[in-house]
Amino acid sequence: MNVHAPMVRLDDRFEDYRLEIVESDARLAEIGAAWNALWRRGDGLIFQSHDWVAAWWRTVPNRDGRQLRIGLIWRGDELMAILPLAIQRRKGLRFLEWAANDCSDYADVLIHPRCPPAALSQLWRQVVAAGGFDLYFLNRLRPDAKFRALLDAPGGLSLPANRRTEICSQVAGDWATGAQWFEAQSKKTRQNYRRGRKALEESGKVVFRLLPLDEPAGPVLARLGELKRQWLAGNGRVAPLFDAGAPALPALVEVLAKAGALRIFVIECAGTTVAISVNFVQRGTLMAFLTSYDPSFERGSPGMVLLMDYVQWSIDQGLEMVDFLCGEEPFKVRFATQTLTLTSVMGPATLKGRLAILVDEIRLRSQSALDRWRAWRAANVKRPGSSQSTELVRDDA
Repeated sequence: MNVHAPMVRLDDRFEDYRLEIVESDARLAEIGAAWNALWRRGDGLIFQSHDWVAAWWRTVPNRDGRQLRIGLIWRGDELMAILPLAIQRRKGLRFLEWAANDCSDYADVLIHPRCPPAALSQLWRQVVAAGGFDLYFLNRLRPDAKFRALLDAPGGLSLPANRRTEICSQVAGDWATGAQWFEAQSKKTRQNYRRGRKALEESGKVVFRLLPLDEPAGPVLARLGELKRQWLAGNGRVAPLFDAGAPALPALVEVLAKAGALRIFVIECAGTTVAISVNFVQRGTLMAFLTSYDPSFERGSPGMVLLMDYVQWSIDQGLEMVDFLCGEEPFKVRFATQTLTLTSVMGPATLKGRLAILVDEIRLRSQSALDRWRAWRAANVKRPGSSQSTELVRDDA
């Protein structure tokens, strides 16, 4: 079912606006051209493109537990705003969240410059009124996200901020060449890179290369999936994106390729691919989407070698930034020159949602109290053989 409703009249200029909530596959396909026209006009990230959301929806597992809830604002035949949301059931709750949230590092709305903020606020209220979810959780909001205009504008939406944040690490600076960036690294980092390459070369010729756009990505993606499954199994984790034969990863990479944004870098050692990074270029930035390496070559740190090679490549190509996207992995933090904090909002829509948020808050307070008690105990525990607590021991020298 799709909901079509006339917009509440704002003033005489906006009487021809109307709202729509898309829930069906067929309607999602029909709006593709209008969606991408707005996406291109607003210089949206690939994560907000129709092709990306459609590829995700077409290949996402467990569709029975999901539902599209994409809000649109039309003015005549022109699409003025898109609020790309979906409902997912997990842990017994129905969450309203960003569409394609599983595979998108940055989330946002798309909005035409002439679309009034009041219209977008009205769209949000209609999405909420349509129901079907217990709570909303909209995360991965950049400081410059257009959705923040809904939150920060006078009379805008009063959506409660949630404590959950994520960090994105980035490399940006005024280096003229990749070599300058390399030389700006610490002596230890440069030595580790050279040692890594030398260790890899003991197994054969080492090649860093960017896959040509006309080279089929299938073999490299199969290798990436193999390496990811090894890592996941070793760490007791699962990720359906990398399941053998799963269609999602090839479909998403195909979206990047069709947009002309795809950049896949590999390190090959004696003809064997030992490190892979699936990246894309947008807004003068190389974004590192997925990466993995062969642990049997770990002595040569192929992941680190590949990262330093593609950072240098990016600078040599005149790109302004390398963005490692979400995650606080040590290798990202080590090379970052700046970070972004992504924020989130959360609120209930049903009694069940209210109870879930209450339980979450109680759990947080309990954990905080436990952490404080442990810190106090550690500070006041008696040293072996001493009648004094560590809090009372002083250095009088």
